[in-house]
Amino acid sequence: MVPKEHSEQDYSASVQEIYSRYSSGPSGLDPTECLHRLTIYGKNTLIQSKKKSVYIRFFANFTHLMAILLWIGGIVALIAHMPQLAAAVWMVNIINGLFSFWQEFRAEKAADALMQLLPVKVRVIRNGVTIEIAAEDLVPGDLMVLAEGDHISADGRLVEASELRIDQSTLTGESHPVKKTADPSYETDISKIEYQNLVFAGTNVVSGTGLAIVTTTGMTTEFGKVAHLTQGIEEEKSPLQQEMVHVTRMVTIVAVSIGILFFIMLMTLTTVTLAESFIFALGMIVAFVPEGLLPTVTLALARGSQRMAKRNALIKRLSAVETLGCTSVICTDKTGTLTQNEMTITRIWIPGSFFSVTGVGYGPEGEITPDEPANQKNMDALRELFIAGVLCSNARLLAPDSANPQWNILGDPTEAAILVAAEKSGVYYEEESHRFPRVREFPFDSRRKCMSTLHLAENDLICYLKGAPKAVLDISSMVMENGEPVLLTGEKRARIMEVNDSFAEQGLRVLGIARKNIHGDVTPENAEDVEHDMTFLGLVAMMDPPRPEVALAVKKCHRACIRIIMITGDYGLTAKSIARRIGIITSDTPRIITGVELDQMDNNDLKQALSGEVIFARVTPEHKLRVVEVLRETGEIVAVTGDGVNDAPALKKADIGVAMGISGTDVAKEAADMVLTDDNFASIVNAIEEGRAVYANIKKFTGYIFTSNTPEAVPFILFAFSKGRIPLALDVMPILTIDLGTDLVPALALGSEPPEPGIMDKPPRNLREHVITRSLLFRSYLWLGPIQSLAVMSAFLYQYWTNGYWGRIFDLPAQGPLYHSAVGMALAAVVTTQIGNVLAHRTERSSILKIGFFTNRMVWAGIVSELIIIIIVLYIPFFQEIIGTAPFPVENWLFLFAWAPVLLLAEEFRKGVIRMIEKKKGVNNPSGGIA
Repeated sequence: MVPKEHSEQDYSASVQEIYSRYSSGPSGLDPTECLHRLTIYGKNTLIQSKKKSVYIRFFANFTHLMAILLWIGGIVALIAHMPQLAAAVWMVNIINGLFSFWQEFRAEKAADALMQLLPVKVRVIRNGVTIEIAAEDLVPGDLMVLAEGDHISADGRLVEASELRIDQSTLTGESHPVKKTADPSYETDISKIEYQNLVFAGTNVVSGTGLAIVTTTGMTTEFGKVAHLTQGIEEEKSPLQQEMVHVTRMVTIVAVSIGILFFIMLMTLTTVTLAESFIFALGMIVAFVPEGLLPTVTLALARGSQRMAKRNALIKRLSAVETLGCTSVICTDKTGTLTQNEMTITRIWIPGSFFSVTGVGYGPEGEITPDEPANQKNMDALRELFIAGVLCSNARLLAPDSANPQWNILGDPTEAAILVAAEKSGVYYEEESHRFPRVREFPFDSRRKCMSTLHLAENDLICYLKGAPKAVLDISSMVMENGEPVLLTGEKRARIMEVNDSFAEQGLRVLGIARKNIHGDVTPENAEDVEHDMTFLGLVAMMDPPRPEVALAVKKCHRACIRIIMITGDYGLTAKSIARRIGIITSDTPRIITGVELDQMDNNDLKQALSGEVIFARVTPEHKLRVVEVLRETGEIVAVTGDGVNDAPALKKADIGVAMGISGTDVAKEAADMVLTDDNFASIVNAIEEGRAVYANIKKFTGYIFTSNTPEAVPFILFAFSKGRIPLALDVMPILTIDLGTDLVPALALGSEPPEPGIMDKPPRNLREHVITRSLLFRSYLWLGPIQSLAVMSAFLYQYWTNGYWGRIFDLPAQGPLYHSAVGMALAAVVTTQIGNVLAHRTERSSILKIGFFTNRMVWAGIVSELIIIIIVLYIPFFQEIIGTAPFPVENWLFLFAWAPVLLLAEEFRKGVIRMIEKKKGVNNPSGGIA
């Protein structure tokens, strides 16, 4: 029987050994044997891990601490014969619970996306006949038939390959097709995915044909391992979710403690009944529990996600909006995120001349200019170089059309870059292939490190060849100089390698190009017969250019004390060059760690390596996941970018997973918290800026909401200490009108404030810093709150005084139209003073005169909305009866609006004093925290 361990050494076995090892052969398996193996190894499917029941996840959103408190409050309200209060409190729970559940439910689709990548049907050879079977029925030992366009259904070892190229980007993240061969490989310092005789589930055949023996199926494939990693990662609470748990716990303890205290006071100091004491105690709890805080936070996060969407960042999980603001490390891949994912030739060398190439990407716009004046012979040599390059190529350029407005390619990006540069010099593939038809191709393989093609030229053949510069030099005996082939001496070889090394040091990918005339009637049958005594033509050097806006984004990250670590499947020197070019690394000796080296490091060694400038190259999904885990162990808040299936585990494990919207697979997008619609690193930095603004705005509207808690609580305090002789200015229903009605839109408007200047010039917030700080409580409860309480009680008493009760504070009626109109005055006073309060909270330290009164139109929309709500509550009988209000004389509004600017003026005075103190101390804090 087929032992599962064999697949680890299959790359070094011969074709015959592979057949023997898996008890198979060129005729494939017998159907009876296939059924037997299917019972042993199981179906070739991904097994989805069990999740919590959808019902458990649903009810969890209605049973957290704040929810339980509100459920109990509603029950007490029912007992006290206040069904409207119970309905209002419970509605808050229901809305929040449903919204939270919907967000979580939408995010759990990664396993489904993985399943969709595996093909349904596959062609195999069984009993010598090629048949099509369900992919789930594949077993180890089956002989898969591979052709252009096929999706590969299982891991396998090639036994035949003809010009076979595989797109492995779903596993590696690198988009260029990989050439495959059936030859044994004896390399031991590369990862399993890099072996050129192995194929993997979830990848695609770009070109060519092949046969592969199935080695592993289902969850034991490399694809299955990625699925297992992704499914095994539990969703963790974001920093904001943890903070809201802290806020809820703190507020609940304070509110319940105060409620119990006032219940005892009412029972001992007044003559109110037990039921009335319950109602008053509940009123105090309601006053100190900001019922509107959770929905306001949710709406602010949603508003932040809308702003991010305008900056090309789509948020899938609302709590991730604020998590971005805490980000301290960004682990980014290279291709397509930092770079444009369009290979471009920038430098060319032919013996005696250097050329520079302008233009970026696959559009043939640009020109080729010599570094020094070139003669006609040099220009002819350049043309010969390009003829060789375009004919020894399988790529094609696709011109823009109605479906795709950009130039695009088919095939290897490296070969496409040669076609683009050739067109810039006037050499076109279509013309040259017509002049010199192709006869045969000898595909690239890792042993020869080159590719060659044979072409007809009148009665002779021409061999064009390209490959690794050293490999091309080793099979060359001549070099083209001044239009003539001359002997390739040791000195000339050294010069060519010197040029090659100088290009490589600049992070350029270099190819050598050569040609050879073949005389005679016999066409060579294998590469060894023709790839010798070549004439070396020159070198082309190319790169995947960095996105132009990335360098500025990297600088912004450095100012914000955010580290950037590149994790790529590409080669280390190429990654190092790009990282240096855009400013990710600045030291002279950054450390480059390959996947093989990472396997030999323990976590302590890795933590030490991560403390300095480091680049990870040639890594696997497990490597990327491990780096993320170790970073999080050290207390970092980690954002990870990715686009392939290979990135899914790391994306899900990270605090914030960022998938590419254009080049990203569905798996990556489902595993991520955020999707970039432009695949641009700069958009991540913009999103971080917005995330920081969201947290600052949450503190702003928390302070705004908490300020109104004081005037909501003071009437209960006065009622209790006066032993019930001072009527209750604000009962429970007016308080809920404030918390769930008039305050919501202005608070949401504060959540829409744009990032303040300097927000990206300070480190990420310390996770030990809470939303509710001593300075916030001081400002809300001991500065603005008492002023607002004075205004509210003054308005309440003003209605009595203007109706003949001047000086009779302990002899005021607690029932009837006058009392209800006085409650209406108190409620209206909260609204008018909140106008000044919302304007005061728009900035943390700066004067509102500096940012302007009308720069956030939503604030004024919020002010209008609360005025409309208070008018409805005061003047529509239906709401008067529910809330317990009555209208008052229109001229009383003059008294109320006189209080409107007081809180703003008080806050401007406080901020001015703080700025003067900071100026004397030499403190430069452009945005700072809430003081």
